Amino acid sequence: MAQLVRTLIDVPAIIAGLARADCGALVTFLGTTRSSHEGRSVVRLEYQAYESMATQALERLEHEALARFPIAACAIVHRLGVVPVAEASVAVVVAAPHRAAAFDACRWAMDELKRSAPIWKKEFYTEGDAEWVKGTVLVRPSAVDSEPRR
Repeated sequence: MAQLVRTLIDVPAIIAGLARADCGALVTFLGTTRSSHEGRSVVRLEYQAYESMATQALERLEHEALARFPIAACAIVHRLGVVPVAEASVAVVVAAPHRAAAFDACRWAMDELKRSAPIWKKEFYTEGDAEWVKGTVLVRPSAVDSEPRR
């Protein structure tokens, strides 16, 4: 599952959809809006995306995680629009027979999402101003960046 949503991320439904009898590990990462950033009080975030490209990027990450790691399933869901403090803006859930692979795949997928998906975050502050958060330069992954499947 790779999805962009504009509502609360239904984490229990994602977990239920990935739970499998042959997997002893279900690793979940939730990225939530924190109340401060670089010493400033944050009241909310707003995410925008080039939606068709972002959906393709999430799908690519899901498929690549399945190819790189000995896992059974991967779900990546990112929220768009306004995300209040303490709510999840992204969920990455990985099911695998063993925990090491599930942790590795989950971290890799989240790191790659931050690096390569055309999704932008704007922070709104208590003082009333807002600014786009600086991200990483979008580059296409190359064979040099690839790790062998474990």
